[in-house]
Amino acid sequence: MADPLDIPALLAALPSRLAGIVQAHAAATPGAPALRDPHAGSVDYASLWQAVQDCAAQLRALGVRPGDRVMVVGENCANLVALLFAAGLADAWIVNVNARLSGPEVDALRSHSGARIVLYTANVSPQAQAHGERHGAPAMAGPFGPWLAGALNDDCVPEPVHADGAAQPAALVYTTGTTGQPKGVMLSHRGLLYVAAVSSRLRGLVPHDRAYGALPTSHVYGLASVMLGTLYAGACLVLAPRFTAEGLLQALREERLTILQGVPAMFARLLELAGDAPSLPNDLRFAYAGGSPLTPSLKAAAERLLGVALHNGYGMTESGPTISQTDLAAPRADTSVGYPIPGVALRIVDGAGTDVAPGQPGVLWVRSPGLMLGYYRDPAQTAAALRPGGWLDTGDMGRQDADGALFIVGRTKELIIRSGFNVYPLEVETVLNAHPAVAQSAVVGRACADGNEEVIAYVEPDARAARAGLAALLAAHAAAALAPYKRPGRIVVLEALPAAATGKILKGRLQEMAARLGPVPAGD
Repeated sequence: MADPLDIPALLAALPSRLAGIVQAHAAATPGAPALRDPHAGSVDYASLWQAVQDCAAQLRALGVRPGDRVMVVGENCANLVALLFAAGLADAWIVNVNARLSGPEVDALRSHSGARIVLYTANVSPQAQAHGERHGAPAMAGPFGPWLAGALNDDCVPEPVHADGAAQPAALVYTTGTTGQPKGVMLSHRGLLYVAAVSSRLRGLVPHDRAYGALPTSHVYGLASVMLGTLYAGACLVLAPRFTAEGLLQALREERLTILQGVPAMFARLLELAGDAPSLPNDLRFAYAGGSPLTPSLKAAAERLLGVALHNGYGMTESGPTISQTDLAAPRADTSVGYPIPGVALRIVDGAGTDVAPGQPGVLWVRSPGLMLGYYRDPAQTAAALRPGGWLDTGDMGRQDADGALFIVGRTKELIIRSGFNVYPLEVETVLNAHPAVAQSAVVGRACADGNEEVIAYVEPDARAARAGLAALLAAHAAAALAPYKRPGRIVVLEALPAAATGKILKGRLQEMAARLGPVPAGD
């Protein structure tokens, strides 16, 4: 893909804080719609900018200082959008946490981030309400309805503040939760705005576009590409607290969406709902699937239903997220994740960090203005991921065709991607192993036909435990400790897990066994 943008000029023109994009549109087009919220209705840019300023003042009045972390447990809504911008305006970091996480997961992130205060978007999320009540958080007024605000954390230590948006963290986005070693990815204001600006322009976004905002903003895809990318263009974001196929169908009909970004599983569920319908009348001009692999069969079926090309791309939290995407003017029919977006450089290297021969697979390294500042409070993992010369070791295996198109051919890590969310096997194994009936466990992923991945757990029971009913017992145990998308779709009890002479579990053999299992019932 030819670089159509002057990246140095684009970066120089970016505001120093995320809120600058709302401020600019409020001045230029105050009455233009910024948000459509199922509870707050239509919110124009002038109203959103006023709400951002009011929220920033409210945070300061509550005791939030520059360099503090402000954690929000919630789901997509106008209040959450206002808080995302307001935290940065107050020079605090936003720590946006999905309310569907379990209590232990939320508490682990609150502890690791050292959040000064935690707020809960209780007006749109029963789960957020429950988390807030669990922490004794009283209700208070927000700009678009009430929220809950927890007690001030007097032990919070402010981090240094930088006037330069390239050095100042805007968001702390977590890639894992309950392993005892959560990874908080520090993303800067400039990095997030760079991805928002470039992805917005590559999609050809204009002010009259209406984009669907069901992807959670606690995920970097929903935060940077969807929410920030839409508002960067002065377009309207149609918010949904969480995705349902019925809700998407209603939004296509009633909100006249023109932009639809999602994960492959979202398109698969829409296809299931549509049944035998050959096509679905809509106003879409751009559709995009990211967050997990997109199979050619799902891509073709979604394109027939929607009547537009379904584009594809690749990214990760540590890159803020977008690394590559297919060309708007030249859709592809293969499994390529497209071309590096303007400003991104790629290397395909071997285990020693030496470039492999053109066209050969290797470990993918990337360099981009959107790269993370590092993992919060984890210099060792930061040093392992960020290599000399400004390169990020993605841990994924890739190859490039002669024309520069990127293909992801595998993972060097065991990461499972379910419905666009990262699931780390060790996290699930830690929960299962904590049960007294379990001697050891191993978790693997299995690819689905819709591009999603299933979480399959293999368990070796304690010699004293009864095997009858153990899988159901462990499923209930996992449900109490893990978010729905992290819970195993199936728990298989084995007499003993396959292991080498050293005792190391042979996960490759378990993956072969998982591939032979029958269909797993759909999870949450």
